[in-house]
Amino acid sequence: MKFMKLGSKPDTFQADGKCIRYVISDLATDVTIIVGEVKFHLHKFPLMSKSNRLQKLVLKASEENSDEIDVVDFPGGPKAFEICAKFCYGMTVTLNAYNVVAARCAAEYLEMTEDVDRGNLIFKIEVFINSSILLSWKDSIIVLQTTKSLLPWSENLKIVGRCIDSIASKTSVDPANVTWSYTYNRKLSAPEIIVKGGMKYQEKIESVPKDWWVEDICELEIFLYKRVMTAVKSKGRMDGAIIGEALKTYAVRWLPDSVDALISDVHSWRNKLLVETIVCLLPSDKGVSCSCSFLLKLLKVAILVGVDDSAREDLMNRISLKLDEASVKDLLIPARSPQTTIYDVGMVHSIVNQCMINEKCSKDLDLGKNDVGCTDFVLGHGSLLSVGKVIDGYLKEIARDPNLSLASFIDLARSIPEFGRPVHDGLYKAIDMYLKYICRSI
Repeated sequence: MKFMKLGSKPDTFQADGKCIRYVISDLATDVTIIVGEVKFHLHKFPLMSKSNRLQKLVLKASEENSDEIDVVDFPGGPKAFEICAKFCYGMTVTLNAYNVVAARCAAEYLEMTEDVDRGNLIFKIEVFINSSILLSWKDSIIVLQTTKSLLPWSENLKIVGRCIDSIASKTSVDPANVTWSYTYNRKLSAPEIIVKGGMKYQEKIESVPKDWWVEDICELEIFLYKRVMTAVKSKGRMDGAIIGEALKTYAVRWLPDSVDALISDVHSWRNKLLVETIVCLLPSDKGVSCSCSFLLKLLKVAILVGVDDSAREDLMNRISLKLDEASVKDLLIPARSPQTTIYDVGMVHSIVNQCMINEKCSKDLDLGKNDVGCTDFVLGHGSLLSVGKVIDGYLKEIARDPNLSLASFIDLARSIPEFGRPVHDGLYKAIDMYLKYICRSI
């Protein structure tokens, strides 16, 4: 982590309980600054020599015959004010990724600008941010995380935007040129890989995966994550498959495993927002970059948390483009009230219908280009055979449901065209299973 030391004098700030801070000095303090619940007993001259705002506040207090100044809505609270006060006294303070935003916002509030004193705190912090923080991958992420509690100051000072741009730019760097540390737990056992600059070019290529950045930004809360991912996508240099992997990793990181936790009153709003955000950020290739299994799991969660219709339909359309990759287990979407069936057969039927529409459009395009017949279409679109196979397996699974109507069973079975089911063994097994359970229920 990068850090910057300011000042050279010893730190003589002392505490008297939790709410009193004072400076050890031969001179008696002559002003009390109140920040939140903390009172700072300080000296006017060092404060006024660096802060334009404190000059005005001290003057106003003097006119009112008061030695107390109550600073309202101070960004960063007492800790940030103490950093600024120590700087005014020339005492040693250390800035790092965790406190630099608070210090910058506090310095802005106190108007610690160059017209008050050359080399003032705002100038020094800006140098530190631009020359150190924004050049560091992990420090940029840490700083971005700290900006949330300091809004709107951090936004107005463009710290949020600068961090996002720095992070997004680094994700687009050629992996061979990544020389900083990053977290990667998904495929390697080591919790963190340190890539050093002295490695050979070929070793770097083999060591640094293209999605090296995915896990570190998962620590961002949803609003900041959305802005970072939007910036990454807008640069147009990131492969859609990596975007899909990033979204999957974020979903795994933040979505709870249990249904009760998903729909609990405490977290339901957050989970709904999270799913809608992930759907919004999905690559524009309509699902090509995300596995069908992930999209179907996301759809199940989307239904549970009650996302809006547009997000649900977007997921269904994406799934229809990759339905040949689905498994029967993935398609077992639990039905919601007022449905009486165990699984949402109607939704799967809608996905299959959309899949057939997609295939027809693809067929029409191929016929227009190549002027080939239906036989060539079937041979060129073997994915339909996989769709037929998985739907027959799905029919066999839902056949056990006593509340499944015959019409629903037949409609779904007929949604697969003949050339998508050249062999009917799977369908016969599903029909046999359905008849057995129907007979038992009579």
